Amino acid sequence: MIRFIFVVLFVVLFLILSTPLMLVEWIIGKFNPGLKDKSSLAIVNWAFRQVIRLAGTKVIAIGEENIPTDTAVLYVGNHRSFFDVVLTYVRVPRPTGYVAKKEMLKWPLLNIWMKDLHCLFLDRQDIKAGLKTILAAIDKVKNGISICIFPEGTRNKTKDTFLPFHEGSFKIAEKGNVPIIPMTIVNSAAIFEDHFPKIKKATVVIEYGKPIYMKDLDKETRKSMGTYVQNIISETYFKNKELIYYLMFSGEGDLLGDQKKIIRRFSLFRIIAHGISVSAHQIM
Repeated sequence: MIRFIFVVLFVVLFLILSTPLMLVEWIIGKFNPGLKDKSSLAIVNWAFRQVIRLAGTKVIAIGEENIPTDTAVLYVGNHRSFFDVVLTYVRVPRPTGYVAKKEMLKWPLLNIWMKDLHCLFLDRQDIKAGLKTILAAIDKVKNGISICIFPEGTRNKTKDTFLPFHEGSFKIAEKGNVPIIPMTIVNSAAIFEDHFPKIKKATVVIEYGKPIYMKDLDKETRKSMGTYVQNIISETYFKNKELIYYLMFSGEGDLLGDQKKIIRRFSLFRIIAHGISVSAHQIM
């Protein structure tokens, strides 16, 4: 419970003590909106990094080179934990708004920061309001603000499964003419949700897939983008779940030194394990 208490205390203190910063950010925004976007991103990034540190979470990030830095993008990810936003926000290279449930507007001070960070609020019960949120997101990406959405529509509470990806989410990329970045998050529920209310040390793998440009896909694929992207994320998820097991049993998860070397060793391990499996099958 100590980690949980420390995290909650830090978040509460940050929200209270950062109130003067909100005023400063508001003033900056009146004269230089671009500077406000950068400074707000830096401030919240710092706060989120402290939360990650206090939670004892280690992150392996794969494929960050796949994220274009010269254009807005639509991040599309699976969603298992409250920590998914914290873990992914600190890695965005440009101002990025997250699509959140409208209930988040009830949280004082937090809602102000979320609005400053271009977050949008979705009413999951009102189709008309939901359409307005999608249109607002399209406007954001057209103006250079990336958007992150979890198209399952809610936090999935069932381990190693995926809820259907809502097709409407992908209109943001199609109408905004920006690439989709599949974002696969593995083991984030091990931080908190798997043993609520305790926060425990955990290693999380986040992999960013290659950009998907909808205009380059055939008509039939564009009609079922939810299934198409979900299949990519699902395949990556189960591959990286093996990486989590590898870290647990190899002991490398306690160190996480050179991540590129760890990933190379894991890839070699997978090749050898696959070869042994095929040989055993042939013998049988």
